[in-house]
Amino acid sequence: MNSVLAKREVVSLGYDEAIMLDAAGAVAEGTGENIFMVHRDRLYTPPLSMPILDGITRDAVITLARENGIEVVNRPSRATCLYAASEVFFTGTACEVTPVREIDKISIGAGRARPHPRASCRRLSRLWSRVFRDSSGVAGVSVMGFASPSARQG
Repeated sequence: MNSVLAKREVVSLGYDEAIMLDAAGAVAEGTGENIFMVHRDRLYTPPLSMPILDGITRDAVITLARENGIEVVNRPSRATCLYAASEVFFTGTACEVTPVREIDKISIGAGRARPHPRASCRRLSRLWSRVFRDSSGVAGVSVMGFASPSARQG
C-alpha cells in the first residue's frame, strides 16, 4: 500500500518513480523495482536482509555482473550516496534494467545513462538483452526524492 501511495504522489508531482527508504533511512528500493548504484567501478545494491523484494531480475543482474567481472556489493546506503553515484538504475520484471537520469532534479552522472568502464547500466542492459530478449536501448526515468521511513510502515 505504501508503494502505491508513494507512486501516486510522485506521478502527481511530475516524476516517474520514488525511492523508498527503510525505517533507518537507508535506500531500500523503488515502488516496484530493485535499485542499484555504480560507484568507483563497483555495483552496489541493498542486501536482502533489508525490507526489499527478492527480485528475479535483481538476482539475474547480480549474476550477470559477477560473471562479467563486476564486483557487486550488497550493503545499505544512505540516500546521499545516490547523488554522488556515477549511475543509478532500477531492475524489475516490468522495467528490466532502467537508468535513473535524476533524483530530486539533481542529475546522476551526466543526466543520462553513460558508459562506465565496467559496471554500467548500459553494459548490464545489453548483457540482459542478449541473455533474456532481443532488444536494445534504455530510456531513463526521473525520480523524486525519498519516501520517508514512516511512509513504509503500514
